[in-house]
Amino acid sequence: TLDSDNRVKIPSLPRSGWLLFPREAGLLLKSMAPRPGLSGMEAVLEQVEQLPALLAVSRSALVRDWDPLTLDRALEWARYFQHLHDRFRTRPRLRDALGRRLRRGRPSLLLSFPGLGRCPQLVGLALLENRALPPAACRRLIHGLLQPPGAEPGPEPCSLPLLARRKAASRLLALPRGPPRAPVGMEPQVQAEAQLLLNRLREEGQEAEPSGEAAGRLRWLSGVLDQLSQPRAFEVVAAALLLLRQGSCAEQAGGGGRDRNSLDGNQASAADECVAGLLLSWLLENPERFSAFCRFLPGSLLASLAGHYSQLGRPYLDLLTGWGSHLLYDPLQGRWVKSCLDKAELSWEELRERFSSLCEGSALLRGQTQAALKLLKARDGDFQVYGLSVWTDLLMEVEEYLRKE
Repeated sequence: TLDSDNRVKIPSLPRSGWLLFPREAGLLLKSMAPRPGLSGMEAVLEQVEQLPALLAVSRSALVRDWDPLTLDRALEWARYFQHLHDRFRTRPRLRDALGRRLRRGRPSLLLSFPGLGRCPQLVGLALLENRALPPAACRRLIHGLLQPPGAEPGPEPCSLPLLARRKAASRLLALPRGPPRAPVGMEPQVQAEAQLLLNRLREEGQEAEPSGEAAGRLRWLSGVLDQLSQPRAFEVVAAALLLLRQGSCAEQAGGGGRDRNSLDGNQASAADECVAGLLLSWLLENPERFSAFCRFLPGSLLASLAGHYSQLGRPYLDLLTGWGSHLLYDPLQGRWVKSCLDKAELSWEELRERFSSLCEGSALLRGQTQAALKLLKARDGDFQVYGLSVWTDLLMEVEEYLRKE
């Protein structure tokens, strides 16, 4: 809230706003009461910087000494941070200042200004997963989530369904997994994780300003995906890109834009284009990452992505060209082999399958692939017999495959 001088007023909490954590918890979380002499906004910034510490304590074993009163104060601060988000979300300068202060508090937690709006859920989820929380405090936590202070009694509490939906979406489909294998299609758990990622990126986009926020969102995305194993991150990104394209095709098939909701549809389309741009930027900004992405995923999936996203077509063809240039013809075996067996490159059979998959796609992608192969064949001497140029052999194999199809 603001006082008559337009300054932020700190909510009155028991004992002057101190969080009264046990002494050992204070090692991680200092008093969140403002230091004397600070202006209203400076006090708010100093307190926001303590949110990462509140989350760290909520996840630690230090909560074993919490009583219900301590837990109430933690949740009250979480609701206060949510109030700051609601109050300043339409004020870009203050919002940016709060976001910078959050990142300064503990950059590894990937917090940003939208995180303030989810603070009760973040703290509540951290505590729900913490087995060190005593039974009395746990009962108070569940009661607080079911019926937050000031909420009207009713069958639809606001905090618990959000926690449940997001948690269940990633855990309910977590079926026992066998040994690692290359993905075939889109597994249910991968689809659920991809949908969760898209939802978060859309939420971040709704809070972001057009200028200066794209780099921050890309850093956030990199931080999230870097926490996954590389194969899993590649699966999730590929699935997210396919889901975005499916949504766009469904909207076009449904004739979106012809009714009074057309403006909302256009805004959603623009938001999804921004999300796709972030995912593609994450893939393409690092050549080694993009190379690993293309080695891991099957050719049919990569061809589908290249057909939907023109930004991927040329880099993917360039990558295949680089891999093909390292193949050597072995006259004793009568086939093309890797020049260095321990290098992470494709074999002749894998390369042929990748080019064939590209030619099975759209007419545009097929034309681009055949044109690239013909140009490479011409540059290599334009031979018409097998065994002299890898590009001649690839082009002849691909054309033979298309004739059979």
